[in-house]
Amino acid sequence: MEVDTNDPERPVIGVGGVILLEGQVVLVRRRFEPLAGRWSLPGGMLEVGETLEAGVSREMTEETGLEIEVGPVIEVFDRITYDKSQRVQFHFVLVDYLCWPSGGQLQAGSDVDRVVLAAPSDLQDYNLTEKVTEVIGRALDLAQKATKGLSVGSG
Repeated sequence: MEVDTNDPERPVIGVGGVILLEGQVVLVRRRFEPLAGRWSLPGGMLEVGETLEAGVSREMTEETGLEIEVGPVIEVFDRITYDKSQRVQFHFVLVDYLCWPSGGQLQAGSDVDRVVLAAPSDLQDYNLTEKVTEVIGRALDLAQKATKGLSVGSG
């Protein structure tokens, strides 16, 4: 879905996901602004009447072809971009979730022109924003803690 760049009246809520599959991360190359032509995490705008979890599930399927299990929130943050005259061009409040595939087949959807599985050690090859790299790092830490069990122990 293309985003209107005419002076936003208020922030837009966006949802994204770090989908982990066999130790790798699903990345998409954006077809539209913001970040057109850049590699990023799959995600998009929340629709009116849609819950955050339903939105992230829908967006992951639309962009990657994968049905997913929505896990915990990784982070909530702002992405504000300005045009050349320093007017706000985009203002998103983004909620990123940790996700695992539960079905479907990995393939590029309508809002992206390519989708890949990337090893965490190869992320630098995709020229990701600093924030995306940070969110992926947090997701990997969160996933590792989840696999060690929810109980830290007593005492």
